[in-house]
Amino acid sequence: MIDQLEYNTEREKLIIPEYGRHLQKMVNQAVAEEDEKKRNIIARSIIAVMGNLQPHLRDVPDFQHKLWDQLFIISDFKLDAVSPYGKPSREKLEERPEPLDYPQNHPKYRFYGNNIKRMIDVAVQWEKGQKREALEFTIANHMKKCFLNWNKDTVDDEVIFKHLFELSDGQINLAKKDEDLKEAQKLMRGKKSGKSNSGKSNYRKKSGRGKKRY
Repeated sequence: MIDQLEYNTEREKLIIPEYGRHLQKMVNQAVAEEDEKKRNIIARSIIAVMGNLQPHLRDVPDFQHKLWDQLFIISDFKLDAVSPYGKPSREKLEERPEPLDYPQNHPKYRFYGNNIKRMIDVAVQWEKGQKREALEFTIANHMKKCFLNWNKDTVDDEVIFKHLFELSDGQINLAKKDEDLKEAQKLMRGKKSGKSNSGKSNYRKKSGRGKKRY
């Protein structure tokens, strides 16, 4: 009896393991069936079993089409059965998809991110006035915050104004304005306060009022 045991490594490789070995045997039986009428009946029966094994996909569009394609794939495209959706080809399955076109942006100041350049492009299209000036200072303050996140604790406003002037191709020059940007402590206040609050809460949890809990 021990000699009749089979290991999975010695068995036939499952093409779609999610359906199990019994379904693979059913497909192999359909492929070996010589009678065309019986073969089509077996194929439709297998489709019904496959649908019962995946009831969560019943509401998916083209669910039956997917099952028929998987049936031919499990048979290694050897099954000769009539499908309402046609028989898929091995070439189409093995065809490699075309590479996706990702935006290749290589900004000079990467610590600002790509969204800053988009915001600057929008700002220069606005008419000059109070709204545009407010947007320009908002962008500059955000640039200062990004700079502080990745570089150091302090930065001169002149550096931010220079970078903004360069990224806007000379169309935004805040160095001539009398207004200053927000202080570094105010820009980074939320980040620092979050750390301090979390530290206090952890301390309270650890203290537990001096009582042991089991």
